[in-house]
Amino acid sequence: MNAPVRIKFCGLTREADVDLAVALGVDLIGLVFAERSPRRLALARAAALRARIPPQVSAVALVMDATAAEIRAIQAHVRPDLLQFHGGEPESFCRAFATPYLKAVPLGGVAPEEARRRASEWPSAKAVLLDGHAPGEAGGSGKRIDWTRIPDTGGQPVLLAGGLHAGNVAEAIRLVRPWGVDASSGLEHSPGIKDPEKMRAFVEAVRATDPDASASG
Repeated sequence: MNAPVRIKFCGLTREADVDLAVALGVDLIGLVFAERSPRRLALARAAALRARIPPQVSAVALVMDATAAEIRAIQAHVRPDLLQFHGGEPESFCRAFATPYLKAVPLGGVAPEEARRRASEWPSAKAVLLDGHAPGEAGGSGKRIDWTRIPDTGGQPVLLAGGLHAGNVAEAIRLVRPWGVDASSGLEHSPGIKDPEKMRAFVEAVRATDPDASASG
């Protein structure tokens, strides 16, 4: 029996969107602190949203080349369950905060050999997040990965991102068989403003790929 594919909604900025994500049963909710992101949250705002996330849902703090002091401030104010590193952070830095972490590996414009090398550089990560943006770019761009050319991660779980939405996530799951899927721009009216119908449709599309859930439903 295969484990259900986990669902992560990222870049939430409003209470109503957090509440709906929780009600829909998503597994992870991402709060963004990357400076260049239009979905970036101030600490006080993020703490207010984090307070609405129950224990059964993992709160994820997304950072990109932040300083150790900035990350510790996020930990103190927001209390994330997971950190998500989106920049050039080495494994030694990612491990320094005593918090499980996800590491984004950008695949946009990256040759297959380089992609394989990058995907194996963070063996202590809870999962490797494969995204469609190029190295040095911020995530949440909506750029899609070629799902037929996913690099070998050495057995590490894959959290698949990059242009996922309700219309294509089932095909992505079929081809990649990831540990989880991560959506942001594919759920939105505009950056940071989620569309409730797109959120519902995405969850329904992912759940429909789970034969056990389909059989029990």
